[in-house]
Amino acid sequence: MYFAALLARTEDGWEASDTELDDVETLSDLADLAREASPDEDTVLVLIEQEDAWFGVVRVDGEEDPRIYVSDAAAAARSSYGEILLTDELLGRDPDDGDVLDALDLDGTEDGESDEDEDDDDAEDGAGAAGSAESVPHGPVGDALILDDLGVSEKELRLMSTDAVTEIAESLGASETLETVR
Repeated sequence: MYFAALLARTEDGWEASDTELDDVETLSDLADLAREASPDEDTVLVLIEQEDAWFGVVRVDGEEDPRIYVSDAAAAARSSYGEILLTDELLGRDPDDGDVLDALDLDGTEDGESDEDEDDDDAEDGAGAAGSAESVPHGPVGDALILDDLGVSEKELRLMSTDAVTEIAESLGASETLETVR
């Protein structure tokens, strides 16, 4: 079971809104959704949690690039919502590595890539497309200092587990606000 909410910091404190991620396909879509929640370009947190498996925090500060933290990349990689957060940049991968489209014969030749190119790709990423799935680390990825200036230290964030969204809201002083949308 998933839970996703937006917490927008305003002059009056935190405002929460329940959010549906069904129409969100990319991190850019998610950042746009967050920006819509705060017309004054305040800080907006997108909190996503899959019960007992993983949680993610996306922080959007105005027009800056979103900052991301995911508690368990391997667990999130098995989730459609997690896949939105696990960008190549976050995972430290070259966007062209393990790309399934590279394996397809799109150049009009009968053989596609030469054997030499395939050997190089396999050596770099394990075993082609299968190797890229294995390259997702178990454990946290991203900006562990994402909430540091809001009172949640890196250590506290890394220690959070099953009910992290509630713990984060409590640390921010927004637990009552969050409960209104839960």
